Amino acid sequence: MQYGIDGGSRLPIYQQLVRQVREGIARGDLKPGEQLPSVRQLSRDLVVNPNTVARAYMELEREGLLANRPGRGVFVAEPRGELTDEARRRRLLEGVDRLLTEAVHLGFAEEELARLVAERARQFRWNPSKSSPKAMEGKP
Repeated sequence: MQYGIDGGSRLPIYQQLVRQVREGIARGDLKPGEQLPSVRQLSRDLVVNPNTVARAYMELEREGLLANRPGRGVFVAEPRGELTDEARRRRLLEGVDRLLTEAVHLGFAEEELARLVAERARQFRWNPSKSSPKAMEGKP
């Protein structure tokens, strides 16, 4: 996977890295057990401070997305199912509300947003056992 930094972004560099790794995992570009570049290597490739890469990796490790194996490197963690269905749903709805708020402020119509979301959703890897219509039935 290729990593990049947008110098014109208002998002801090470590958060740009966090976002790219999260997306890579969600899209299936990064698979469980896959090794990521070392902190030193990635900082050299991106010409950023190693502490910046270490901070991104630490945040992703705290979230359970990465696993640090001392002496071996940093790897994509195996998925964990430790959140309850209600906690997962609540966390997702928080993100949906942020997206909707941003869309309203940017002047998007509801139909246009739905089309954009559908287009982007096709680019991600979905867990069939968790995404069935039955699983969301009766939930707002």
